[in-house]
Amino acid sequence: MALSQFQQFLDEATAPDPFDESSLGPDCLYGLYVSWADLHGMAPKSDQAFRAGMLRCGVDIRNCHLRMKGPAAADYILSSYPAVA
Repeated sequence: MALSQFQQFLDEATAPDPFDESSLGPDCLYGLYVSWADLHGMAPKSDQAFRAGMLRCGVDIRNCHLRMKGPAAADYILSSYPAVA
């Protein structure tokens, strides 16, 4: 069975944060997804579709216990803080 776009995003751009040291909030999680989609040459889904997709993947975006990783994390950070680049 093929992975959904959202599950692929979770696998490639997030990692568990069991201690909640740097867990992502809803806006950051969506921003990370937008960066990930852009890096893959995909048009990101709407925020509403993203939230529904995360729910289908079993992710509570308000309490996700996930942190960012990989190229999408670097892209998101640099996009969020353009003065750093």
